[in-house]
Amino acid sequence: MEIRDAVEADAERLASLADSPPDVMRNLVHDRTVRVATVDGDEDEDEAGDAANDRDITGFVSYDAERGTVHVTQLAGSADACERLLSEPIGFAERERMAVELLVPEGNEAVETAVEATGFTRTGTGPQFDGQQTVRYRLEPERAEQ
Repeated sequence: MEIRDAVEADAERLASLADSPPDVMRNLVHDRTVRVATVDGDEDEDEAGDAANDRDITGFVSYDAERGTVHVTQLAGSADACERLLSEPIGFAERERMAVELLVPEGNEAVETAVEATGFTRTGTGPQFDGQQTVRYRLEPERAEQ
């Protein structure tokens, strides 16, 4: 599995993973740090260096930082992909000595598995989005340094 920066051309695949409109994902790529996980193997690349087949994307994470905390704003994919992708905001947080927070929709077992495997602690319930309850997770800087 390879991790790379997302590009605008990835928006369609990100939209299908996140069940969001492609335009929202295009904006996300421009407004946040977005990394994608791609399958291992011989990927054909076009002249711009982009992956020729966006179906190779198995997951993505988006995040930003504000007031001493890295906020994971989107995380989607298999448990393995999500676990690998979480290393991106965690690594940033370690370097900057910041905590990491994210909200996970209740019942999203793949993401919950990855979040708990990377050391996050459940800190309570989060807000509802489109009627779906979320769970709040946090990783403190001292936990991130282990």
